[in-house]
Amino acid sequence: MTRQFARFGGAAMAAALLVLTACNASGDKPASGSDAKNWTEFRDNFLAGYFPLNPNFAVYQGKHEFDGQLPDWSAEGLQKQIAFLEKTIADAKAFDGKMTDAEKFERDYLVHVAQGQLFFLQDADFPHKNPAYYVGQLDPNVYISRPYADAPTRMKAFIAYAQKVPAAAAQIKANIKLPLPATFVKYGTAGFGGFADYYTGDAKKAFAEVKDPELQKQFDDAAAKAATAMKDLAAYIGSKPGTADGYAIGADNFAKMILTNEAVDTPLDELERIGQADLKRNQDALKAACATYAAGMTITDCMKKMNSDKPADGPVAEARRQLPALRAFIVEKDLVSIPGTEQAKVEESPPYNRQNSAYIDIPGPYEKGLPSVYYISPPDPSWDKATQEAFVPGKKDLLFTSVHEVWPGHFLNFLHANRAESIFGKLFVGYAFAEGWAHYTEEMMWDAGLGNGDPETHIGQLSNALLRDCRFISAIGLHTQGMTVADSEKLFKEQCYQDEGNARQQAARGTYDPLYLNYTMGKLMIRKLRDDWTKGDRTKWKAFHDEFLSYGGPPIPMVRAAMMKEDTPKAVF
Repeated sequence: MTRQFARFGGAAMAAALLVLTACNASGDKPASGSDAKNWTEFRDNFLAGYFPLNPNFAVYQGKHEFDGQLPDWSAEGLQKQIAFLEKTIADAKAFDGKMTDAEKFERDYLVHVAQGQLFFLQDADFPHKNPAYYVGQLDPNVYISRPYADAPTRMKAFIAYAQKVPAAAAQIKANIKLPLPATFVKYGTAGFGGFADYYTGDAKKAFAEVKDPELQKQFDDAAAKAATAMKDLAAYIGSKPGTADGYAIGADNFAKMILTNEAVDTPLDELERIGQADLKRNQDALKAACATYAAGMTITDCMKKMNSDKPADGPVAEARRQLPALRAFIVEKDLVSIPGTEQAKVEESPPYNRQNSAYIDIPGPYEKGLPSVYYISPPDPSWDKATQEAFVPGKKDLLFTSVHEVWPGHFLNFLHANRAESIFGKLFVGYAFAEGWAHYTEEMMWDAGLGNGDPETHIGQLSNALLRDCRFISAIGLHTQGMTVADSEKLFKEQCYQDEGNARQQAARGTYDPLYLNYTMGKLMIRKLRDDWTKGDRTKWKAFHDEFLSYGGPPIPMVRAAMMKEDTPKAVF
């Protein structure tokens, strides 16, 4: 998904961040007394300092007083972000006013938010190593596709943004140290080069209705200069041949990454065993489903058969048909509450943001009445015809992508989060929480009866589950065990039965998104929490789902401690 998370300093990676329960909420209803007011001031002061340092994040949340602004990525600007986060962590830990349980929960979550971002800034040093740190933060889609204001107003905001792109590009160019891993080179050249085309292409078309000649002239001038700067940056990224390695963050950093971002302290060898066990569980289920659906065929041919059932009018049209039926299924089975009446649109993803086959862009909590957009990517035109055709998902594969992105995945998650009483719940929805929930819902929907036991539908669900299992294993392998990109690609094809295009795309993503193990890691923690909380009683699923979503998006071990009345957050699988 792509609503700008407060991770990687705000980068959206399909990309990398509390709702409190009503009885514990302190957001709009601070407890009486000066001590509670002091925590509210602390929290509000944090946000007042955070938004100006991350104006792109603020805009995506609907704070349009920051329209047109970009972060300061100079050496001084990066150091200012680091100092702000370090001070936030120290001050939050030292805060000694009287606090309610809800306020302590907010404080602990705030510390995780800051520690997680500090990790990518400082320990992983992504601003100097990883183009993905910047691509999401440069995304101008909010001005183009979100009708938060009239076209001239949004056009002026885009012009202001475009005018700042050349300086930002110069900062990025000064920061990124060459040579880069080959996968980073491809990602960076495609991302930055895609922006260049977007500024003068789709962005220009989006404002064609504005009949102000002076504004159009300003747009053309700013867009042309921004495009030139992005082309220059893309050329710089590609100016030295990419290396075969250099992407691994190392075992110590990997362990610190999942601890600071997700409160998971599970040893990496144990974590890998957990992932391998889930892979085998899903492989066994796939074999059983294929024995019915494609008797006598190999697993690979069974998957090809499922994926050959493609929508004649394309995946966008098919997804538009799927969403109403999925929503109706949730209501019929009474699986989880659906707050509000919002719906999600379905569109083809823009050229600069096609590193994932699908994602959803969800308006932030400060926006009112705006649609979310579920984007589906076409295949890479540089691929051969067979690879392009295989990349287009079969109907049942796409069905569980629609579950993941919309009903009851990301879209429903944020319907709950955007209604949180705590502002933290609205703003900081974590990677493992968001992706873990969305992935968890795929298997949950199948278990609840989606498809009425149809083996082709089950294979569609398992295809998505296996994809995430291979992400989990690849993340650990690529970053801690010397796994090569070719090894990862082979894993996706041979162990998780992914087509050539998806395998290539996913292996590459693992190099620049080491947290993409969060899909399976989050799913397994949620499923275990559900089983422990409900004690196996399926009639309690809705109550569990509603309470789980009421927390918005903190590290899942924190949610477990709150829901299970445990003293210390811990990761349980």
